[in-house]
Amino acid sequence: MESEIEKVPPPAGKGRSRRGTGFIVGAVGLLGGALIAGAAIANAATPSPSPGANQPGSASFDPTKGGHVGTNGVVEKLLTGTTADKAKAAALAAVPGGTIERVENDAEGAVYEAHMVKADGTHVTVKMDANFKVTAIENGPAGRPAA
Repeated sequence: MESEIEKVPPPAGKGRSRRGTGFIVGAVGLLGGALIAGAAIANAATPSPSPGANQPGSASFDPTKGGHVGTNGVVEKLLTGTTADKAKAAALAAVPGGTIERVENDAEGAVYEAHMVKADGTHVTVKMDANFKVTAIENGPAGRPAA
């Protein structure tokens, strides 16, 4: 004997709606995945500065732009305006005949520093306090005090 329940067909839209819902969920999932993948590719194609990009010794280091980061995390930035003028004047007074390469805040102890080339061609860094008083003159890039 057959049951009455077996003879009753499913409601007209119910079977199709489940298949349609599955299709929509799948399509939305694919679209979302494509958007995420596209964003990841676009982000990867965008150049971002590496932490050591403007560090001494790296291929892209440009000393005229400053940017050295000290071990304490302080980033050296080029001085401008009257601050730069005062630092340059103090450095030139301390190293007569020298040429200023750049003046910047100092990441390793002093307030300001001037990178210079002496008349004999050697490199020095002149360290200054907040009042532009010269506190040290270091030879070369290694930061050894001048004799």
